[in-house]
Amino acid sequence: MAAAASAMGWRRRVHLWFDHGAGDDPVATAIHRGLVLLICANVAAIVLHSIPDLAQRFGPAFHAFETVSLVLFALEYAARLWVAPEHARYRALTPLKARLTYAASLPAMVDLLATLPLAFAVLGLADLQFLLLLRLLRFFKLGRYSPGMASLAAALHAERKALFACFVVLMGVMLMAASVMHLVEHEAQPDKLGTIPDAMWWAIITLTTVGYGDVSPITAAGKAVAAVTAVLGLVMLALPVGIVATAFAQEIHRREFVVTWSMIARVPLFGQLDAVEIAEVMQFLRARTVRNGVVIAHEGDPLQALYFVASGEVELALPEGKTTLDEGHFFGALTLDDVAITSHACGVNAAVATAPTKLLVLDQIDFKALTARSPRLAAHIRELARGA
Repeated sequence: MAAAASAMGWRRRVHLWFDHGAGDDPVATAIHRGLVLLICANVAAIVLHSIPDLAQRFGPAFHAFETVSLVLFALEYAARLWVAPEHARYRALTPLKARLTYAASLPAMVDLLATLPLAFAVLGLADLQFLLLLRLLRFFKLGRYSPGMASLAAALHAERKALFACFVVLMGVMLMAASVMHLVEHEAQPDKLGTIPDAMWWAIITLTTVGYGDVSPITAAGKAVAAVTAVLGLVMLALPVGIVATAFAQEIHRREFVVTWSMIARVPLFGQLDAVEIAEVMQFLRARTVRNGVVIAHEGDPLQALYFVASGEVELALPEGKTTLDEGHFFGALTLDDVAITSHACGVNAAVATAPTKLLVLDQIDFKALTARSPRLAAHIRELARGA
């Protein structure tokens, strides 16, 4: 029993090292920075190895570095698979099902494909050319360490229909421009614009504003068509750029809003507020980052704020014993006149961060300012509290 508890404790600790390494934990920081550096070094090594002189001079060094990298990536994949039951989204599943569900996710698939060259090397198939593509997949492992890349992928997925519509319109404009250019130039340049497929190459190069110059009109009518096509190309490029930029900004705000909203909704009273009222509360939250071992609330000191755990862990000392809160939970207390908003009926004696932790804090002063600025919200909170 003690061995199982110890294993679960280590599994939780490794999970925090791999998936919450943005704080001040030296082990987590070393792991994250080391993996990012290893990924970048691998991509650089793949590129440099394609240069014949360097491949000939440093071939053994490249091979040794590739072997070490594959072993490290395989260990990383195994560790992430082991700690999968600790992920918040998989905690309701059994350990086996949690690991299988994680293994089917896109980040895990990229990790697996990046380690496949090791398996092929063991089987004596390391010289296959397509393994180069699997090695280059390691570049996409950086997406795990960049929330911006994840937000961009979500934005592209959300606007996939609009982007596909832009692609269809682009193809239509390309066909029209190629057909018109073929009609006005096929006699003057039968070798370059004698057919519509030939003209399609010119059209797509012009619409994308690349303009290689290998095909260009020589007649007055052809030049007029080219001018109109070039202007249309600017419009066609501006459409998807505007769609992606707007969706990307909305995705970032939406993600921050949803995460914060979900934490606020856990507070019994706040969870009964409407969307406008919760948005007003969110404006007064302050971000705070604490290191592992930092005391958030000392024993005997009254709590005069609500603390929402955005990431990390906080250990609470309660009269009935200790408990640990992770991301998405809250603790603390606020008062509004005779109304009390608390997380634990018996009170919190002390609170200590047991991992690098990010908090969103609503203190008593800001809460008073919020209710003073919005009497309607203050009245609603009093009504909900008295009816609870």
